[in-house]
Amino acid sequence: MSEITVPAMGESITEGTIFKWHVKEGEAVNQGDVLLELETDKVNLEISAEESGVVEKILRNEGDTVQIGEVIGRLSAGGEAAAAAPSAPAKEEPKAQEKAAPAPAAPSAPAPAEAGDSYLAASPAARKLAREQGIDLEQVNRDPKGRIFQDNVKNHTEAPAPRPSAPAPAAAPAEVSQPGKPAERTRMSRRRATIAKRLVEAQHTAAMLTTFNEVDMTAIMDVRKRRKDAFKEKHEIGLGFMSFFTKAVVGALKKFPHLNAEIDGEDIIVKKYYDIGIAVSAKEGLVVPVVRDADRLGFAEIEKEIASLASKARNNSLALSELQGGTFTITNGGTFGSLMSTPILNAPQVGILGMHKIQLRPVAIDAERSENRPMMYIALSYDHRIVDGSEAVRFLVTVKELLEDPESLLLEG
Repeated sequence: MSEITVPAMGESITEGTIFKWHVKEGEAVNQGDVLLELETDKVNLEISAEESGVVEKILRNEGDTVQIGEVIGRLSAGGEAAAAAPSAPAKEEPKAQEKAAPAPAAPSAPAPAEAGDSYLAASPAARKLAREQGIDLEQVNRDPKGRIFQDNVKNHTEAPAPRPSAPAPAAAPAEVSQPGKPAERTRMSRRRATIAKRLVEAQHTAAMLTTFNEVDMTAIMDVRKRRKDAFKEKHEIGLGFMSFFTKAVVGALKKFPHLNAEIDGEDIIVKKYYDIGIAVSAKEGLVVPVVRDADRLGFAEIEKEIASLASKARNNSLALSELQGGTFTITNGGTFGSLMSTPILNAPQVGILGMHKIQLRPVAIDAERSENRPMMYIALSYDHRIVDGSEAVRFLVTVKELLEDPESLLLEG
């Protein structure tokens, strides 16, 4: 028999939440078959069977928080397991027989035996938490199979046992508002909770400011119009706006390196490489996969990499390595119609560029003439602890100038 354990999942991740079991107790599996999906702070991971056999026992349920290395199930190896699986529940039967027969060495009455059952049915984490909080495991609600996990202990209250006085709230937990005004309560996913935590931490830690400018997108739109068909035919990918913005950001970062840095205690670490994070909206929340060495990539390579990462993000198949180590981030609220916003830093980075909706606006050409031009507001949020205001403003002006003269991106980017 082998144990199904939570694997090590990389930098800074110590626990996860069981999102979904893909197998049931007694089900035969082959080596490499997906057993369950684990949700972490950053990505969802699939845990596969290390050998063929039968799922003998599932120890932790969907929604449970589990630690690295924790045993969450057992797998009976080989063909013999098929016969063993149905007998798994019978392992608890001898205890019941021992309670019925007073012969065993334990001289105590049935009560201690029941307490022993509760102790054995509780996970180590649940027992530890119960001891720390002085909670009697006998009073804690169990799952349908009579087991007690850490979440059961966390959700336990010392209220008196009888519940008839408030049946309505128990029957309808979705009602959390005033009487007659419906509301629905749902628990945050692990990733959404992590996003919330990191955004608040960024605002509390960094001295964050935002500066704005606007870009005349006429030249870029003209290039795309003239070159898009030939570009797609040659590279099998469309020529989007993100490659232009990525190249412009790289050019500006080379000119203002403190925006490609991070703070470590009282030290400033300036990165000499350009790994640009591209914010992508996925079902479970915003993720920021990283385009590595963007300064060394051509427009087509950048477009292909962004398309690949965005597809993985929406399919929940990003690897942790694809989310770690970015030096600067670009986010595009314009895809949702945002005209202007103040993006929040993606810590420990000290700069993030916000793109917005392209909108026709009248622009003064000279003192006597004006034209309708496709304009975009851009925003740079930065950490004022190491980036001065003048430096941030000049960085954004550089981005603007590079975008308004796309040919310069071949030189500066």
